[in-house]
Amino acid sequence: MSLLVAQPAQSPVPQVHHPVLPHWLTHLGPLGLFSVAVFDSSAIPLPIPGSTDLLLLWLSAHSGNPWLLVFSAITGSLLGGYTTWHIGRRGGEVTLRRYVPARLLVRLIAWVEHHPVLAVFLPAVLPPPIPLSPFVLASGALGVSRSRFLLVFGAARTLRYSFVAWLGVKYGRHMVHMWSGTLQTWSVPLFCLFVALMVGGICFGVWKARSTRNADSAENRDMQTSASRVA
Repeated sequence: MSLLVAQPAQSPVPQVHHPVLPHWLTHLGPLGLFSVAVFDSSAIPLPIPGSTDLLLLWLSAHSGNPWLLVFSAITGSLLGGYTTWHIGRRGGEVTLRRYVPARLLVRLIAWVEHHPVLAVFLPAVLPPPIPLSPFVLASGALGVSRSRFLLVFGAARTLRYSFVAWLGVKYGRHMVHMWSGTLQTWSVPLFCLFVALMVGGICFGVWKARSTRNADSAENRDMQTSASRVA
């Protein structure tokens, strides 16, 4: 006679998913990183210093392809940096006086005139709080050639973003795992803040460009009026 031994039913072990990174942030991908890098290197950068570095670190620590991410960060930064250089080249020292505080202007001009390569390379390769936009504007306004600027700026950004991506692949996942709960809790507020900063940066950039163009037009009219009076 066989005895049936009743065994307690085994309840399935619940699978706990630990969202390491908010989904909206990982879904930004290379295109989102490219957009952030453009604004981060422009004349009107994002309010959060090092936004490109942070996003590159987070994305490369997870599903992102580090080579593609580094390429996106470099190309976006080159586009933003070249735009800023072109603004300086077109506006000259008038643009410098408009964007750069007076207490820094004399030292900035002297540094760019005596060390044109280092004045582009060091701000582009060093992390915040080293400022970038004043040096890029000055390099355009003070005659650093386009080819030299793009070569030096691109080399600096390649070194910087390659190192950040390496940190993300090597150590970033452990750091984000420690903060996974916090990141998930603040996912929605972070997303709202990110969108607000992007929209605010775009609006401020458009307003600044229009005000600069209007100021230049007014200055040209004044010069023409003065010339006509002299004549």
